[in-house]
Amino acid sequence: MQEFWFYIQLGLDHVLDRNAYDHILFLSALAIPFTFKNWANVLWLATIFTISHCLSLALSAFEIVTVDVSLIEFLIPVTIVLTALYNILKLRNQTAYKSLLWHMVATVFFGLIHGFGFSNYFKMLVTDSEEKVAPLLGFALGIELSQVIIVLLVLLFAYLCRSVLKIKQAAFVSVTSVIIMLITIPLLYNTFPW
Repeated sequence: MQEFWFYIQLGLDHVLDRNAYDHILFLSALAIPFTFKNWANVLWLATIFTISHCLSLALSAFEIVTVDVSLIEFLIPVTIVLTALYNILKLRNQTAYKSLLWHMVATVFFGLIHGFGFSNYFKMLVTDSEEKVAPLLGFALGIELSQVIIVLLVLLFAYLCRSVLKIKQAAFVSVTSVIIMLITIPLLYNTFPW
């Protein structure tokens, strides 16, 4: 049981680590168009992200799929920029947020990319193929807990900006999306594989 808790903590640390802030940026970009009124939608998206993240991690950990690490490291910031850009482009069509289909498809795809990004480190920690299931489940639980924390913090921040500072929803989404893209530029530059 102590080992299971270790992997829960590893999942928490993986997402909440300040030095590996790509998850925080992605989840922030994913959550900023939403409000507490539709909090369940964004939590569903975070859960879908966790499942697809852990699926690609499992595929890699069990050596079913092998991917080029440098390409994945570059694609992670690309997913952040695309999510933030989508937020800005969809401001004109607010009904797009009522349908989560595109969000779900993109979240699955982006989750797969993020999971492959962590797979090498995970494989170094867990070498016995028969003992990978419990660590994967613990890690997934840690990721989900940390993502719920981030999503709730983003929703709270958005609520405060809109209610206390009286910032309109469109302005909030636009400005925060641009900030996220600007923060991501060094990640794109540092991981460019060619």
